[in-house]
Amino acid sequence: MEDTPVYVVTGFLESGKTKFVQETLQDKKFCDGDRILVISFEEGEEELDPSLFASKDIFYEFIEDKEEMSPEKFIILQKKHNATKILVEYNGMWQLSDLYDAAPENWVIGQQILFFDATTFMNYNANMRSLVVDKIQPADMIVFNRLTEGMDPMDFHRVVRGLSRSAAIIYEKTTGEIAYDTIEDPLPFDKDAEVIEIEDKDYALFYRDLCENMSDYDGKTVKFTALICNDKALGTGTMLAGRHVMTCCVEDIQYSPMVCKWGRSDDWENYDWAAVTGKIKIANHKVYGGKGPILYAQSVEKAEEPEVPVAVFY
Repeated sequence: MEDTPVYVVTGFLESGKTKFVQETLQDKKFCDGDRILVISFEEGEEELDPSLFASKDIFYEFIEDKEEMSPEKFIILQKKHNATKILVEYNGMWQLSDLYDAAPENWVIGQQILFFDATTFMNYNANMRSLVVDKIQPADMIVFNRLTEGMDPMDFHRVVRGLSRSAAIIYEKTTGEIAYDTIEDPLPFDKDAEVIEIEDKDYALFYRDLCENMSDYDGKTVKFTALICNDKALGTGTMLAGRHVMTCCVEDIQYSPMVCKWGRSDDWENYDWAAVTGKIKIANHKVYGGKGPILYAQSVEKAEEPEVPVAVFY
């Protein structure tokens, strides 16, 4: 089958998803020439009104139980309606990975749009952090609805930018006014410095930016405190230097290192802390299964364990 574009709209209950889906299906540009299958995974107070759709070639299916999701199920639904475009209204209480694991191989994500009710967002972020992180990280656009007078957009901005530096952020006020987030977020370190010094509190941001913009760091010299991993399988003169990074909760802590070339790697053992300075080269390595940052160390010195050993986003 040919690739099928899939548009995912998600968010918690009563966050404005259905209203957006309705408006999208009334848009002639979105509907023009396509047979559109709308798959909804939850029922809210608001319902779609087919009489206002811009096309008659729009079809609706409802899936109540996430156990029903499978590639076979989705293929059957797509073939049933001969759909050329998919619009998903996803249940905010389910992990997005459940949807993506069940998607057919020919389904290609075109855009992911996330909705939050500004009046309840902070409560969700405090009590259901893992679900908030799950939705924010892959989102292309995030809309905060029902922004009331006195609410500071910066509060929402900080949460989003701690997880995603690329998602567009939009605020829809109760007055009907729509505002786009234009706050600039400079990195807390100078990427153009002769030696880029990464403070302990900034490692998570540094590592994410490194992974997202590897070419920016090719040939750059960095200095940071690292937890060493020395595995004989890496070969002589090679070890790993990095930190454990936590995105949202203890369960998702991951060791996030760089391959480090150092002639005296045998002097170092697992769980040693070191102050590492070296030049980054972007190259292929088996650790990455492709291209990744290789740190050619210029100095590796004993260091104290950071006050907070697990790096976090703030």
